[in-house]
Amino acid sequence: MKFYEEKLHAGIVNKGYAQKFDVEEVLFSDKTEFQELVVFKNPYFGNVMALDGVIQVTERDEFFYHEIMAHLPIMAHGNVSNVLIIGGGDGGVLREVLAHQDVAVTMVELDSTVVDISKKYFKSICADAFDNPRTNLMFADGIKYVAETTNKYDVIIVDSTDPIGVGEVLFTIDFYKNCRRCLTTGGILITQNGVPFFQPDEVSVTNNRMKSAGFKDNTFATVPVPTYVGGLMTLGWGCDDPQNRQKTCEQIGKKWNTLGITTKYYNPQIHVSSFSLPNYIADLL
Repeated sequence: MKFYEEKLHAGIVNKGYAQKFDVEEVLFSDKTEFQELVVFKNPYFGNVMALDGVIQVTERDEFFYHEIMAHLPIMAHGNVSNVLIIGGGDGGVLREVLAHQDVAVTMVELDSTVVDISKKYFKSICADAFDNPRTNLMFADGIKYVAETTNKYDVIIVDSTDPIGVGEVLFTIDFYKNCRRCLTTGGILITQNGVPFFQPDEVSVTNNRMKSAGFKDNTFATVPVPTYVGGLMTLGWGCDDPQNRQKTCEQIGKKWNTLGITTKYYNPQIHVSSFSLPNYIADLL
């Protein structure tokens, strides 16, 4: 394999456009119980993971996505002790959540092979997060977990693939309703929600479904991720307390500066600006 070509949604939409990666070496390529998993080495991005033909993570630009997914809801909430991560098998979001020393994490990942491969080929991303005593890792269906658990969480992070294949069920009204039921008072749900320049329907559909699920405050945040092509990526936001996302830079910074967490992307200024939507995204709401 001399290069790896990704078409958004594995070629289902946006025909005529693709991004291509030079491949120095194929490190892993197989069909797991749930999806096609490929890991290859690229001269610029380092190790790269693709699931069902769609790029999921690279060593070089992972920090954009993982930092905002973890720190945005935790800092907005301000008093988090329990976090639920659904998906996130590469361990990047888990690593960033665990940087908050008083937080315990339950992580529900469907595909154990993704975790095994991440431990082997993406150690720079997951570090020792999976072995942290504050991590409760289980291999199970996240849909079933939130439907049945009696546990409550201050933050729920849905680090999923796009709404195709195994990830499709993580974008339904019933799933959002169950997540809302699992949140503590003032709790926050944040979800991966695609790149609206190429995938506008994901924003409008999620917006309507979050409203139908009963969230009193639902909107989107944005983050630029170079290998998630098409400009800004959106993150779905569901909460019953609008004040959580209305905190000022000074309010966020007062606590953030005491934590001693080192980041490459996230900071209090980025936190506040992440909720400012450009018109082409705001119009989708």
